[in-house]
Amino acid sequence: MNRQIITIWAIRLALLGGLLAVWEGGAGTLFDPYFVSRPSEIAGQFWGLLASGRLFYHAGITVVEALAGFVCGGLTGTAVGILLGRNELLGRALDPVILIFYSLPKIALAPLFVIWFGIGIEMKVILTGTIVFFLVFLNTYTGVRGVSRELVAIMKLMGARESDLLTKVVLPSVVTWVFTGLKLSVPYALIGALVGELIAANRGLGYLLSDAAGQFNTSGVFAAILAIIILAVLLNLAVREFERRMMPWQAGQNDREMSI
Repeated sequence: MNRQIITIWAIRLALLGGLLAVWEGGAGTLFDPYFVSRPSEIAGQFWGLLASGRLFYHAGITVVEALAGFVCGGLTGTAVGILLGRNELLGRALDPVILIFYSLPKIALAPLFVIWFGIGIEMKVILTGTIVFFLVFLNTYTGVRGVSRELVAIMKLMGARESDLLTKVVLPSVVTWVFTGLKLSVPYALIGALVGELIAANRGLGYLLSDAAGQFNTSGVFAAILAIIILAVLLNLAVREFERRMMPWQAGQNDREMSI
């Protein structure tokens, strides 16, 4: 297994190195560096942002916006998903409304949110929370509706109350669905924060991206994109680690499947 992992990483590094070499060598000969820049220039721009401290400052703003919206949207989406999933009448009554709002591209709400909430950090948090809410809600609602009816009926026959059903049956059954929604929401949370910054902001990674584009600084645009990619990877790893700690039995189950 260790040899296989080493081989996989060797292939990945070889492909990445080959791509960067073609990019660096082809800039100026195969394609215009004005439009695609060069990896060496991008690295220089990235290091300049890093050394000056601007990258940490702007990335910190984006992280606060994305995390705040992620937490608010995740908690609200989980709670509403469980509520409507357990209340069939209310769920069926609100289903058309939910479908309409879910089908609406949430980014289209950004200009309206600017009018309602201004251009401060609150607008980015609310926009991000709205995007995350629907993703987590839909997964949670689907998971609750998929809970075994036979198991619920047996628990009721044994005298279980609604609180017992939630803690003993519903939540353990739906936790996988919730984390699936959370993992899907990570990039969208970042997208929500960045779109809000691109529309109206003077700080954040979205602002860095917009500022570099406004100056036709291709290297600066790629450097900002690189920072966004790194941030997205770190957020995904954080959610996976949180899932591993909250669901330790899942890792054990995967190990047993691997051993078989």
